Order: sequence, then C-alpha cells, then structure tokens
Amino acid sequence: MGMLIDRIQGNTRTILGTHGASHPSETLTPLVAWGAGIKYPQRVTSQQYEDTFLKEWKLETLKRQDVNQADIAPLMASLIGVPFPLNSVGILPLEYLNNTAHFKAESMITNAVQILEQFKVKMAQKKKTTLSFLFSPFKPLSGSEQIDILRKARASIHNEKYGEAVSLCSKLISLALEGLSYYHTYDRFFLGLSVTMGFVGWTFYVILIILKAHTNLTRSIAKNEVAGSLFQYTFLAVGVLIAIFLLVQSLPWTYYIYCLLPVPIWYAVLKQYPVIQGLATSLLNFQPAQFAGILLVCILGIEILVFSFFYRSTLSFGLIAFSAWPLVTQLWNQAKTIALSWILSCLLLAVFPLMPVVGREPSISLVTTAGLLILFMASSYLVACLWKCKKKCMHHKGLRIYLFQLLSLALSTYVVKSTHSSLHSKQGLPVINQIISWTTLASSLIVPLLSPTFLFLRLLSIFLSLTSTYLLLSTGYEALFLLALAMLMFVWINMEQEAIQRYGVSLKPKLAALSFSYTADLTQFRQLHVDDIRRSFFYVFFIVTAFFGTGNIASVNSFDPTSVYCFLTVFSPFLMGALLLWKIAIPFVLVSCAFEAVQVTTQLSSKRLFLIVLVISDIMALHFFFLVKDYGSWLDIGTSISHYVLVMSFTIFLMLLSGVAQLLTTKRLELWEETKHHSL
Repeated sequence: MGMLIDRIQGNTRTILGTHGASHPSETLTPLVAWGAGIKYPQRVTSQQYEDTFLKEWKLETLKRQDVNQADIAPLMASLIGVPFPLNSVGILPLEYLNNTAHFKAESMITNAVQILEQFKVKMAQKKKTTLSFLFSPFKPLSGSEQIDILRKARASIHNEKYGEAVSLCSKLISLALEGLSYYHTYDRFFLGLSVTMGFVGWTFYVILIILKAHTNLTRSIAKNEVAGSLFQYTFLAVGVLIAIFLLVQSLPWTYYIYCLLPVPIWYAVLKQYPVIQGLATSLLNFQPAQFAGILLVCILGIEILVFSFFYRSTLSFGLIAFSAWPLVTQLWNQAKTIALSWILSCLLLAVFPLMPVVGREPSISLVTTAGLLILFMASSYLVACLWKCKKKCMHHKGLRIYLFQLLSLALSTYVVKSTHSSLHSKQGLPVINQIISWTTLASSLIVPLLSPTFLFLRLLSIFLSLTSTYLLLSTGYEALFLLALAMLMFVWINMEQEAIQRYGVSLKPKLAALSFSYTADLTQFRQLHVDDIRRSFFYVFFIVTAFFGTGNIASVNSFDPTSVYCFLTVFSPFLMGALLLWKIAIPFVLVSCAFEAVQVTTQLSSKRLFLIVLVISDIMALHFFFLVKDYGSWLDIGTSISHYVLVMSFTIFLMLLSGVAQLLTTKRLELWEETKHHSL
C-alpha cells in the first residue's frame, strides 16, 4: 500500500463561507493507493514537511509521496493497462509502481511521447495562425532536440540503463510542459500591450478633455487643419493595416476588438495636439522638485486605493494621512474648530478597517448604542441648524418631517432590539416589528424629498432616513461605522468651504443657508483648480472606504441571514439578496450625497469633477489588469478577476450613484401645497 497527499487547488469553504485559499489545510487532499501494482509502504525514521498532517494522522513512520492532481490520471492508466489520456499533462509517479525497471522506463517514454504530441499540435496551431517571419518557436525544445532525447532514451532502454532513460524522459516531459505553457500564452504580451495602449490612450483623452474644457491652455494656440487631416488619414491607414494583419493570420474576432480599439482612441488623443502643446508648455514652468512631489503624491494615493482591495488596513493608513491635511495647509489657522473636527473624524473612522470583518456573531447592543447616539446627535444638530439659520429656512410643516424621521429612527432602534430578543426566546418575528421595518424601508427614499433643499437640512433628512433602514439591517459594529462615516462627510463639506476661500472663491450665501438648487441659477461655473483633483480623490477613497470599512469582497458572498431578521425570517434568497445589496449601497449613497454638497459648496459642475474621478478609476483598472492571475487557488484567481471587473464597472456604478444622489438632494415634493390647491 502506498500513500500520497495530492496537492490540489482548494475549493473548500471556510466558516464564513469564503472560498478556499492557499493554506495547506485547503490545498492538500489525502489519497491512499493499494492493490496490484502498488508498492508497499516504506518505513522511514523522519520526514520534513511544513504541515503537521502526518503527525495528526499518526503516519510519521510511513514515507509520504506528494504528487500533483494531474499525475493521478497517468497513474491509474498505467495500473489498469490503458493508454494515457489524450490531453493529460500529468507525470507518471514511478514511486507508486511495484513493477520492473524496464516497465517503468517504457511507461515514462509513453508518457513523454503523449505530452510531446500535445506540444507539437499546439505549436502547429500557433504556427499556422502566425506569419512565418513573426513566428518565434520554443527554442529549448526544437525538432532536433526532441528526436535526440527520444533516441538516447530508447538506446538507454536497449542497453538496460533504465535510470538514465527515466531521467531523459523526465527532462523531455519538463521541456514539453514548459513549451505548452509558452504556446498557450503566446499572444499574451501582444494582447496585453493592446489593452494597455487602449487604457493609457483613453486616460490621456479624458485628461485632455478636462484641460481643454476647463482651463486656458489652448487660448493662444491656433489650430492647424492640414495637420488634422494628416492625422486622420494616417490613423485610417494604420487601422486598415492592422485589420489586414489579423485577417491574414485568421485570428479570432476578439483580437480585432483588442487591436483596433486603441486606434480611434489614440487618434482622438493626438487630435487634441493644441492641448498637448499647451500642457507641455505648462509643465515646463513647474519646478522639477514640485512636479516630482505632485507625481509622487498621486502615485501614492492610487497605490493606497489599490492595496485597500487586498488589505483593509491600508484605508486606516490613508485616513490617518488625511487627518494631517489641515496641519500642512493654512486651514488649521483659518478654522481651528473645523480642522480639529476633521482630524478627530478621520482618526475615528480609521479604527473600523482595523476591526475584523462583520461575521455571524451578532452584537445587538452595539446597534442599539449606535441608534441612541445617532438620535441624540441628529436632534442636537437639527436644533443647531435651526438656530443658525434663525428658523428662516424651515416652516412648521418641514419640522414635522424631521420629527417623523427622529421617531422612525427611535422605532428602528427599538425594533432591532425587540426582534432579536424575541427570536432568541424562540417566539418568532413580531408582526408589528415587521410592519414597522417594511414601512421604514418604503419611506426611506420618499420622506427626504419632502424636506427643504437647504444643504445641511436636506443632508440631515437623507441621513436620518438611510440610517433608520441601515439599523434594521445591522447586527454589529457596522451601525457605528455609518455614524462615523456620516460625521466625516459633514465635516468634509465644512472643510471644503474653508479650503475654497484660499484662492479667492467665495459663495454669495452662507453655507448654512446654501441650497442644492443654488447652482441651477449659475450661468457659469468656475474653472478647475489643483485642489479639485484632491476632492475627486477623496470621493473615490470614501467610496472604497464605504465598501471595505466593515467587510471585504469575500464577505459579500457569505450572506448572514441575521441581517434581515427584522424584515423576514422565512428563507427567500432574492428578497434577502435585495435587502443585503441595499444595506451595502446605503454608505455609498451617503458619500455620494456629501459629494454633491461639496460640488455645490465649491461652485463646480458635477460633470467636471466626475471626469477626474473617471481618470482615477481608469488608472486603478489598468493596475488591476496587470494583477489578474490564471494560477493559484480558486480564491486567488477569483479575487484577482473580481477586483478587475469591480474597478472596470466602477465608473458605471458611480454614475448610478450620482443619479440617485442628485435625485435625493435636488428634488422636492410639495405635497402640502398640492393638498391645499385641491381643497380650494
């Protein structure tokens, strides 16, 4: 009897429901082989392995032979006397065979020829679809090298040098497998270069559009129509040549997309040559040290965003760095109270990415505490806002809305505690709690539209409605996370109001009385400033923080039904999934509404800032493109693809969020006026 442990890529599930990773407990599978043709167990005195399975199974005295998963197929074929599978890439593990040395050598030659044939077929296919002068063969295994190794192996068997024959066959198999991988990834560099060219070109194009529309770089530069026509015909010829090049090689249609897409993109880029010329002139005016510093800060910011997808603690590092913003500028001397609030809010929010992912152990006391804190702070903030604007921005009917929302928040806090207490005592979900929960959810997107559109009052109404629903879907510290995030968003708006005054831009009305509908009356927005890059980066960073603040990508698929117990306790996957998605989206909506307020505060069009956000997301997507894996555990492969797809769809997602935020902040329903009109 022989014993092997097969090292495979794990697809097991952890306690929280995540896919298996690269830990030995998830990638090692025990396999015991016995019967005719199998070598007997071999006794050993000691063995050195990283894992402790032999000790746990009390098999330290039996020799362990590790093989790959693919090696099992040729082993089984050899034992039952059938040809090796046609597409098998496994290597026959001779340590398991209890047979003659001649049989083992002949089996290894058969194994080598079988894998070598796959190599030849793959090489022929790639050679057929590649122009002869461009084809680059796998040099370590040329035709003469194949014949020479096989000839020496057969001669060694003929001379009864079986060990030498096995060694030669192992070398041939290794080269053939390496060649297979070479031809499988033959076009990877070519296609990767095409995708990279498309990404870089699109990013440059967006940057040039921003500079052209919102700066003065092109005012003194005249256009050259002749050069424009030359660019047009040149790129048209390049596109035709690429299409002919692909057609001659009979390549798949997807290659046309990858290779032809960069052509119109780079045509659009070079068509903006006056802007490029103006940008180059402007960059020459920068001091080298200043330019290097700005570039270093931009790279560091992008890397923080990328690393946060792998390590949530990176967000804490970013928030700590953000807390120093007023200290390195004039904001500390300009508004110390607001600056101190910013520092404390950043440090408070930085705690949450360091905490473990929200799991299956509910802590309702934290949810209740968060509800009471939000209730107290919202009441105090509402009183402060009313006093600051001297009650001119709110009527009695508007005040009723906030009182209703405060009551809804109090009821949500009670319902969470009452529901989980009832379920814990095996009494089920109370009907009145279920009615309150669904009513709160249904009204969360309608009630804010009834509130005044003044900046802080509308944001307060949105926050109260979203928080009431979020509490009902919370089971732990994520309720406190939403409070910390909201505090930072409110402080951020005040900080931007102070920051914009540094370069001579000030709003006509005071911040407390500023309305979301104010920018609709403006005929012209201000031009872009360097600080707008920081504002857009803050927005992207806060969106990422809203997602990874209490969880990660792996935790999304480990759905905890405890989160929806205030709404239903009967298993309904689609309804439960919809509630979970809304819970995930609530922090995003809150950040997007705050970003809308920042745009109003700084007198800047949302479209202009969104273009900067688009550039940031494109750079992140290009970074994740190079991190996509096709090897490793299922978790490694799936996570790398998920990151790339997530960032690729980031722009569309932000556009949807922007639409929801604009709806919640700018629209208002006049129900009372309509009622009065109908009664006349």
